[in-house]
Amino acid sequence: MNKDRILVVDDEEDICEILKFNLESEGYQVDVAYSAEEVLQLDLNKYNLLLLDVMMGEISGFKLANTLKHNNRYDNIPLIFITAKGTENDTLTGFSLGADDYIQKPFSIKEVSARVKAVLARSSKSRETDSPVYSFLGLQVDEEKKRVVLDGNKVVLSRKEFEILLLLIRKPGKVFSRADIIHSIWKDEDNVLDRTVDVNVTRLRKKIEPYGRQIVTRQGYGYCFDVN
Repeated sequence: MNKDRILVVDDEEDICEILKFNLESEGYQVDVAYSAEEVLQLDLNKYNLLLLDVMMGEISGFKLANTLKHNNRYDNIPLIFITAKGTENDTLTGFSLGADDYIQKPFSIKEVSARVKAVLARSSKSRETDSPVYSFLGLQVDEEKKRVVLDGNKVVLSRKEFEILLLLIRKPGKVFSRADIIHSIWKDEDNVLDRTVDVNVTRLRKKIEPYGRQIVTRQGYGYCFDVN
């Protein structure tokens, strides 16, 4: 069985069943949902791809996509719009909402299969080349995206605060002296005092509570990210 799991979302049951049957015959795991409201009740992290109809009931596919792309838990899930709306503006709207592809109805199963395969291949390659995300319980630090997520919510840090957190969480348990931190974070800047490090660490601790307590002061030595 293919490890990739796909969610087909369309209010036309016949289309859902056709896509489910054919994609499962190619080895994918496929679930279906008949409305955006149903989708919002699901844990979408188990899916590698969403096939999403645009014209649906109260919440359209575009509106659902916009909701998902603004949710930290789901903003990286690939999606393909499938729709009878094929104007240039509709297509541009779909891509502006983060769509990975756009298929116009009526479609051929071969076309859907080819596009699904291509999007999943790109997504897999992207995951392989992504920089690591450093995590401790509900705290996640994404080095490439320069993003910190705390229990599912984005945290706004200054550049220096982010770089200090990244430096510490990369090597949990290692003690960095204030001089180490200044050399790594402020580099060639002149007249940076130990007090500057302390002030930034204090602000950082407050912003990432309750995980601020993991940034421990080793008296006389410096700071570390303690996971014990």
